[in-house]
Parts: sequence; structure tokens; C-alpha cells
Amino acid sequence: MALTLFNTLGRTLQPFEPLNAGKVGFYGCGPTVYNYAHIGNLRAYVLHDILVRTLRRAGFAVTHVMNITDVGHLSGDNDEGDDKMLKSAEERGKSVWEVAELYTQRFFQDTEQLNIQKPTVICKATEHIVDMIALIKRIEERGFTYQAGGNLYFDITKFTTYGELGRLRLEDQKAGARIGVDENKRNPQDFVLWFTKSKFENQAMVWDSPWGRGYPGWHIECSAMSIKYLGETFDIHAGGIDHVPIHHTNEIAQSEAATGKHPWVRYWIHNEFLVLDKGKMSKSAGDILTLQALMDAGYEPLDYRYFLLGAHYRSQVQFSYEALTGARNARKSLMDRIRERIKALEDRGSLHALQNQPLPPGFVERKAGAYLRAFNAALEDDLATPRGLAELWGILRDPAVSAEDALRGACNMDEVLGLNLVEEAEKQIPGVNHTESPQLRDAIEALIAERAMAKNVRDFAKADQIRQTLKEQGIILEDRSTETVWRRG
Repeated sequence: MALTLFNTLGRTLQPFEPLNAGKVGFYGCGPTVYNYAHIGNLRAYVLHDILVRTLRRAGFAVTHVMNITDVGHLSGDNDEGDDKMLKSAEERGKSVWEVAELYTQRFFQDTEQLNIQKPTVICKATEHIVDMIALIKRIEERGFTYQAGGNLYFDITKFTTYGELGRLRLEDQKAGARIGVDENKRNPQDFVLWFTKSKFENQAMVWDSPWGRGYPGWHIECSAMSIKYLGETFDIHAGGIDHVPIHHTNEIAQSEAATGKHPWVRYWIHNEFLVLDKGKMSKSAGDILTLQALMDAGYEPLDYRYFLLGAHYRSQVQFSYEALTGARNARKSLMDRIRERIKALEDRGSLHALQNQPLPPGFVERKAGAYLRAFNAALEDDLATPRGLAELWGILRDPAVSAEDALRGACNMDEVLGLNLVEEAEKQIPGVNHTESPQLRDAIEALIAERAMAKNVRDFAKADQIRQTLKEQGIILEDRSTETVWRRG
């Protein structure tokens, strides 16, 4: 595959060429775990999943790193507002550590239900404070910092290419900046590397540092952890479009200031917003829809994944239940097509072999291969998933494509789309040769029933333990509005 990606740094489509042949280092901004992820947040992680699947399809060995922000993030990206973790803990009557653990678990339940593959490395900010302090010391030693009011700041005027990613004009920003937000800052865009004087009383998460006992600014964690796991220059950094003007701009400044290397990241990938009628969703404003809310309304998580794949990641998407219903109906129709093709197989027991084996020699030269080539071309063109879905529909609709070839092609495409179409369709066909024995299926169903009872009495720890036990056996659970279903992971 000759992959082309839209690089926010330069605002152009660029052929993807990794730093090291055959290998890709990828860092995706992870969640701030003070509340449930909303469906707008989850759009980013579906994109990251499609990107990683596509890179692996192209033959690259991908190291995917994702952070968990469990400390240091204020409600404003530019050091303004409330401490999200502290505010959430106070509202819920829990410690900040309990809040972080709760919403970290809930986040990964959401991503699992959306069939998002886990990153290679998941790194919590609180477990990498030493790395952050070491990076800040490097920045300080190179002359990019100043101390004021007890805090250590990054001086953006010392970094000559500040704002290049977002194409920011600092003089315009200074003219429109609010006065008096932080009187310690020499420039409105300067940002905190380390807080020792917090505006919040009884700060729970604090550590010793050369600048005093305190905690890191938000931006430094991504720089420190990405450099730790991917090196001082790596291939791809991804996140939401809202990260461009402040968070990612500050990451670049502090990383390149510390290392002296340019560029720190070679390709920047950003997804657009998912919006409601009244605008962008915001957890801080309490204006969110969660994946569980969609499930409570009768939708399945993969309906939402299909909905997202129907739009290009760089297009702003307006969410409505009407549009989600359309996605659900389309996914159901796809499964109906697959069921028809499965029933047409002479040997239904061969279905698992079709899913788990490479394409046979000569497949790409057959009629089905034309759809597969067009599907790959869509992925190569900046992850054009809407076109990819169209090719999936085409291969399943075309009467000139045999049932076996159609299913082979659909399984191959779904390795990237991640819709579990064949597995979902197969569950509703009597007589298909499932791999599990009746005894094993009964044991799985018994554990699912036990988990349901635990949830009914609000014993979520036991429910999570059962989910994890099954997962370790290769069984993935999906909670729907009226039932829990399972599949092989």
C-alpha cells in the first residue's frame, strides 16, 4: 500500500514514509479520566484504530502509545479553569485516585465495545512523573523557562517557530488575550511546566521536584511519555482538532526545546468534531452523550462505529438519532447480505477458515479482487472509510462474485473496518459450525448470568472481574440495551 495522509503540519496530503523502514511509532492523545468519555471523544479513538489497522495492513510493525491523563489537566487548555480531577472527586465524594481508576476502566469498556484494539503501550501520567521532571530539567537547562509566583513557565518567545502547527500569529493572539488570567506569565501564551503554587487548596496529587513540591502541567506529560516510548523523533501523533492551537502546539515547543531536534513529530493527524444541534459536546459543561446512553436507547456500539466510518475523519459530523438509526439499518442490511452469502456456501463449516486464512493465490485478479483493490485505494487516500464501506457493499451485492469470494473479501475488508460483520451475522444462523463446544458455551452463559446478577446489586467490581476472566479466555462481552452478547476476541 502507498499510504497518503493529510499532515496538519503543512496542511497538505503527503505520502507516508516512516522514519525507520517497516516500523511506525504512533502516539495518540488518550482520555482525561475525570468523567465518562462522550461519543465525540470516542470518534478520535475509532480514527486511531482505523489508522493502526491500516498501517498494519500495509505491513508495518506499529508501536501505538496512548496516555491516560490522571493528573494536572485544568478545564482550560491554557492553564485556566478548574482542576478536572479535583472537581470530579469532590462532586462524587471520592478520592482523585478512585475517580481516575473508575473512569479509566469505563473508558476501556467503551473502546472494547467499539472493537477498538488496545494500544501497544498504555501509560498513566501519575506513573511517569520522574520522566516529566527529567524532561523539564532539560528544557530549563537550555534556557526556555522562567520561575514566577512559585511556578515554572515555558517562555514561548525563546522558541522561534512557536505556533507553526496551528499557523498562529502571536501578535494577533496577544492583542485579543484576556488580561489578568495569570499575572505571573510574561506572555499570554506561556504555559506552566510545573506547579508549586496551586490555586486549589488541599491538592491531593503532588510530588517532590527541583522546583518544589507540586504537580506537572498538562502538556508536559505527552512529550515525556512519547519520547520515553518512541524516541526523540517519531512518525505520527494524532488527536482531536481542538488540540491544535494550544495542547499540540505546546507539546512541539517543549519537546523540540528539550531535544534540539526538529521535527519532533513527522505527521500530525487530527479528527474533526462530532457536533450536536447546539454545538460541540463538552464534558466540562455537562453537555454530553455517552456510549451507554446510545445503548440504553436501543443501539449497539457497532452501530455507532458504522456511523463514524460513514464520514471522513476530517469532516465535521452532526450527530442525530435519526442518522444513527440509518447507520444501524445499514449495518443490519450488511449482515443480512453476509448471512445470505454464508447460507449459499456449500460447506458452512469452512467459514472460519475463510476468516482466518490469507487470501488464496490469484484472488486479486478475480472479480472480487477489483473491489478489494478499490477498498485498499480508499484507505491509501487518507483513510477514506466512506469509500471503503461502498466497496464492501459492492462485493456483497455483486451477483457475479461467488459466495466464497464475497465472504473472503468482506472478511479481509473488515480487518480494518472492525465491524465484526461475519461474527455478528453468524450468530443468527442456525447450523453454522461454531468453534465452541456446547459445554463451553454453557459455561460462558453461566458467567454472563452471574455478572448480570452482580450488576443488579451494584457489585461492579465482581462484574468487571468476570468480564476480565472471560477476556483472558478470548471472550469479549458486549452489553446491549436488553442483553449481553459475547464473541471471540
